[in-house]
Amino acid sequence: MKKDIHPAYGPVVFRDASAGFAFLTRSTLSADVPGGPGRPAKTIEWDDGRTYPVVDVEISSASHPFWTGSARVVDTAGRVEKFRRRYAAKEAR
Repeated sequence: MKKDIHPAYGPVVFRDASAGFAFLTRSTLSADVPGGPGRPAKTIEWDDGRTYPVVDVEISSASHPFWTGSARVVDTAGRVEKFRRRYAAKEAR
């Protein structure tokens, strides 16, 4: 890799407040980047006693309907019938 062209890469906590779920990972959001989003203003003390920047997200695997099993089943048969009714008149012409 070329030197001095890549943003810094460090630990960041991503937190889903609606589910009470957080995970520690590495991201380029950990550094102050002049042309980018920059370091998150909030911090959190993690289980290991260290303080990390935190990014709040609206949805994660802990709250996403697909991953939690609360996804609603789409009535595909009803959609097909609606389509046929809508375009059946055009075929009769």
